[in-house]
Amino acid sequence: MAKLEEYRQYIQQVLTNYAQCRTSHNKDDELEMQTVFDTMRDHYQLIYVGWDKGKRVFGPVMHLDIKNGKIWIQWNGTEDDIAAELVEMGVAKEDIVLGFHTPYMRSFTDFAVG
Repeated sequence: MAKLEEYRQYIQQVLTNYAQCRTSHNKDDELEMQTVFDTMRDHYQLIYVGWDKGKRVFGPVMHLDIKNGKIWIQWNGTEDDIAAELVEMGVAKEDIVLGFHTPYMRSFTDFAVG
């Protein structure tokens, strides 16, 4: 249970830090990054919400889940290596699943297959 709580904190920290670094603090900007944490079902997202150059923007930037004691990176719409950040925090590679890859492709990574 302690590992699960640690993983929840790590994910929330990564998403919160990313949102804080990337959200503009200019009052004229209408685009923000929001964190969405469902700690009961272990779903975690970072999403864009707002307007950019007159167009509506809404969508996921990152989506992570915790399933069966493993962190599943379901979507990473950034160039940042979220898996590497989690490993630096202390998450074992065998506890990280790159869910955006097919199960076949996961077998060629240093991370868990599923």
